[in-house]
Amino acid sequence: MSTRPTTLADLTAAELTAGYRAGDFSPVEATEAALERVEERDGALNAFVLVDAEATLASARESSQRYQDGIPLGPGDGVPTSMKDVFLTKGWPTLRGSRLIPEDGPWEVDAPAVARLREAGAVLFGKTTTPEFAWKGTTDSPRYGATGSPYDPSTHAGGSSGGAAAAVGAGMGPWTVGTDAGGSVRIPAAFTGTFALKPTAGLVPMYPTPPYGTLAHAGPMTRTVTDAALLMDIITGYDPRDWCALPTPQTSFVERLGDGLAGLRIAFSRNLGYGTNEPEVERLVEQAVQVLAQAGAEVEEVDPPITDPIEDFHVLWFTAAAKVLEPYGQEALDIVDPALRRGIEEHRGDTVMQELAATALRQAMGAAMGEFHQNYDLLLTPTMPITSFTTERQSPEGWHSDLWTSWTPYTYPFNMTQQPAASVPCGLTEAGLPVGLQIVGRRHDDARVLRAARAYEVASGEQFTRPPQLD
Repeated sequence: MSTRPTTLADLTAAELTAGYRAGDFSPVEATEAALERVEERDGALNAFVLVDAEATLASARESSQRYQDGIPLGPGDGVPTSMKDVFLTKGWPTLRGSRLIPEDGPWEVDAPAVARLREAGAVLFGKTTTPEFAWKGTTDSPRYGATGSPYDPSTHAGGSSGGAAAAVGAGMGPWTVGTDAGGSVRIPAAFTGTFALKPTAGLVPMYPTPPYGTLAHAGPMTRTVTDAALLMDIITGYDPRDWCALPTPQTSFVERLGDGLAGLRIAFSRNLGYGTNEPEVERLVEQAVQVLAQAGAEVEEVDPPITDPIEDFHVLWFTAAAKVLEPYGQEALDIVDPALRRGIEEHRGDTVMQELAATALRQAMGAAMGEFHQNYDLLLTPTMPITSFTTERQSPEGWHSDLWTSWTPYTYPFNMTQQPAASVPCGLTEAGLPVGLQIVGRRHDDARVLRAARAYEVASGEQFTRPPQLD
């Protein structure tokens, strides 16, 4: 981690708003620092597809005036904020990493999370990279190229919210919102040493309806758990445009962060019964589990009663992807990411009966995990069995498959079940690459997942508030 002096770009959202209230610095100064950091670092990372400095600074000046007048809009007012380029953002194109989408719009609607952030006074300054239509676990696309990790820009930032994670990890804004339909906030969090939460499905409303349906969740990506809880307090809440939207939470996620681990029953599974981990991943995750046990949790090593749902996940995934491309005509397959084309073509013969069977498996998995959580409050696993690998490849050297699901076995099962799941940074390998610990909770128990993540963050001493220095 970097030992250089702290700058405004390295502060968390909570630290920024505390400084605003105290008059130590202003939203304009913090926004200028974030824009300067983008100028310094994004050339190496390729995290942004759009930065609008003029509109950003105008928004920051409005926020600064509110603080001067003593009427800030809330805990997000003045925080420099980016958005993954799958969220509709009024006035800015939403191109989803694809050459199929024209830039001319019109772009007249905000997605729910964007609207809530505007209402809270956040300073939206740019949009971050995603693979084409957010389809895979690395962030590279024919339109924008590859996005690298702040820890080693020659390695992947993960996907599909890789630009979002790289931006936060490198201090280009303290928080952002990503989407996760198979691991897309947790994979990049693990690869970039950041924190991310995939909330219970429907807790953060989404519009338009995501192409991957009820597999898809939206959630916070931050450098600290506290910032994630603050962001959840802003972006959750009922929106009538989302037919799966849950009611607005009645309590603050921040208020329950300090409840600790005493009395919690936690299951630890090394590999969900079917994965294989790199030795250093296994070592660092085991150490993290011991930290939680020493902090007061009752931990038992046990695998949950599920098997790898990869084939059924593929049916749901690639039939959805084919539907996304349908409006663009048959020629679209000649334009999109070649690997996306292969996946669609391989599943072109999937039937309605296969999709119903995959849905039935989801229901059975959900019931099994519901029973499992009668005995265990939380489940711990590695977020990823591997660390990041070169952006020149789609899988690690010597891996048995280039398909992203082959090296993400611990993330997509919990999109099938719609449970909340977080990735917490739990250390660096000898090569200096981050590893993530996944914390999974029962549906609707997001506050407990955040509480455990915060307890680990405090007990481990690894706050991860400083992005690494890029040469």
